[in-house]
Amino acid sequence: MLGGRGLAALLVFAVASTGCERRKQTTAMEYMPNMAYGPRVAAQAEDPLHPGDPVMRNPVPGTVPVGYTPYRYAAADSLLAGQELVNPLPRTQAVLERGHKVFMNTCVVCHGPEGDGQGYIVPIYPMPPTLHSLKVRNWPDGRIFHVITRGQNLMPSYATQILPEDRWAVIHYVRALERSHLPVDSTSASSTPAAADTAKAAGGAPAKTAAKGAVR
Repeated sequence: MLGGRGLAALLVFAVASTGCERRKQTTAMEYMPNMAYGPRVAAQAEDPLHPGDPVMRNPVPGTVPVGYTPYRYAAADSLLAGQELVNPLPRTQAVLERGHKVFMNTCVVCHGPEGDGQGYIVPIYPMPPTLHSLKVRNWPDGRIFHVITRGQNLMPSYATQILPEDRWAVIHYVRALERSHLPVDSTSASSTPAAADTAKAAGGAPAKTAAKGAVR
């Protein structure tokens, strides 16, 4: 039999254990229950306070996400983009390697590993123009960036697939591919601007070395 002290300890234990009970026996007091249990309205449903408008409103015109810089050139502004946009990335081995990785992940399907248009989709889909043409070689980096961003002809926009900095890295790699397929002496008067820039990036190394160094 329990003594007085044992009985008191048992009562204390019983009272303490009830304080650890997580199941509520009564409903807690609710302040302004109409706010806690308001009617649910789907985002696509009509706003009862504003007939004709959905519950989810469009952002205020001109609103942009934090840290986002909108692209200010329209699809038809390729010449203007080529004049004003300058590649901000230096031509380094790390940038070429990054450009090669993005090219092989995204661009190779259409343009092919060598950039000659012999991608995996050919001949099921039309063959894209080669990146080694004199036209593309003479394009400034900003115009190629614009084409990647806005698309051109059958090529859609890749703004959502390729980050802006990766687009610039891809352009550096494309320049290296151009140099490897059409070696031109950068000191010659007949050399194109693209060839001269790529030769400078390669540090005067042989043309194929510039492209091969990026794929190691």
